[in-house]
Amino acid sequence: MMRLLLCNSSPSPSSLPPLLPPKSVSVSRPLNNITRSPEPNYTQKTVSITQALSTTLLTAALSLGIFFASPSEVISLELSAPQEELNCREDENYENDKVAADVVTNEEIVEEAWQIVNDSFLDTGRQRWSPDHWLKKKGDILGTSIQTRSRAHEIIRRMLASLGDPYTRFLSPAEFSKMARYDMTGIGINLREIPDDNGVMKLKVLGLILDGPAHSAGVRQGDELLSINGVDVKGKSAFEASSMLQGPSETFVNVMVKHGNCGPVQSIRVQRQSIAKSPVFYRLEQVKNSSSPVGYVRLKEFNALARKDMLTAMKRLQDMGASYFVLDLRDNLGGLVQAGIEIAKLFLNKGETVTYTVGRDPLSVKNIVAETSPLFSAPIIVLVNKNTASASEIVATALHDNCKAVLVGERTYGKGLIQSVFELNDGSGVVVTIGKYVTPKHMDINGNGVDPDFRNLPAWNEVTRYLSTCQRPQEG
Repeated sequence: MMRLLLCNSSPSPSSLPPLLPPKSVSVSRPLNNITRSPEPNYTQKTVSITQALSTTLLTAALSLGIFFASPSEVISLELSAPQEELNCREDENYENDKVAADVVTNEEIVEEAWQIVNDSFLDTGRQRWSPDHWLKKKGDILGTSIQTRSRAHEIIRRMLASLGDPYTRFLSPAEFSKMARYDMTGIGINLREIPDDNGVMKLKVLGLILDGPAHSAGVRQGDELLSINGVDVKGKSAFEASSMLQGPSETFVNVMVKHGNCGPVQSIRVQRQSIAKSPVFYRLEQVKNSSSPVGYVRLKEFNALARKDMLTAMKRLQDMGASYFVLDLRDNLGGLVQAGIEIAKLFLNKGETVTYTVGRDPLSVKNIVAETSPLFSAPIIVLVNKNTASASEIVATALHDNCKAVLVGERTYGKGLIQSVFELNDGSGVVVTIGKYVTPKHMDINGNGVDPDFRNLPAWNEVTRYLSTCQRPQEG
């Protein structure tokens, strides 16, 4: 079982920063979040996921990617059983994947956490982590009997702390449970992309809040999602489907599901319970000594509504006559990284790089690119400051490095790590840094941030001159 959550709660400034001139806006500390806020002094924050949303693509798990991974369960089946029957039995057993949790030993829990770090951890600091040193630690830790589960958890905490990575940490069963049950759609389900026997991706319900709106209406664990309000979701990502399910609280959405792999197809009307708030504010401004108005868009965070509302705002401003745009990412600490990727793609040419991801193997680099032509081609000014972080930095550098935008303001925060959360056999979990992302021009953002092109808002002829001489990144 794999469930992916990408998230980072962000503060909501009490007032909208002014467009002219760009200034650093003082904000209060962000809400507690899953992966730690990119602000300093975050080490005492606790887990909260009220603003998080999910997706299921590994390639999208960039700075704040969170994986929920539980050990696969061995299912005893006769070899002669038809494949369809096997699939159905697997679906039926999905909810029982923690049967063995009660019999796991304390030593096994500690060793399981050790193995996850051994297989996945990426040392991005100066600790000079090595397999040999980590193997010796295993011998030291497991050399004696561990009498209690709380003692095992404490050993894991100290073991992870020794890595010197502020993002790698232990989650108690209660903390992990809160994450795993998070409602990212507004109707209480978690969607995952699952390939069928032919490699075609299906959207399945592999997370369901008991007594939530969907569960109460008849949606079940393991159901395949076929359509939303009559729109076929074949070929859509979990992120896109989650966005389609969002809507005002107390309104209804119609979902077509197939119960398991062998069950009937059913149309279910579900009442939405809660949603992410729109993070977009926009207006049309007339610039002094210019006949062309500018479209101003403020994006406060990246949630499931970000791309949809951003698209709406841009289209409306374009229809109102905006000839260029200002995208304000000041004090945007990030959020759903996949939302940032999808927003960047709105402006990039087909094949242009959004970002690269790098894991422990330096030769294993993934290139995330735009798949279609841009929906908007007008030049953009992106406002940034010291609180522009994570997904915001992905968007800013994607547009900047591909010569679609200039950056104005202050150096950004510099948060570019990938974290994964793995579920242990007793229901607890470990958060482990497994990679990082770099810009289309191969700059490592993490710990460095991104310098703006201009400190103050430039004249429009300066923007066009800068973009006309901009050098696009080389492929690869």
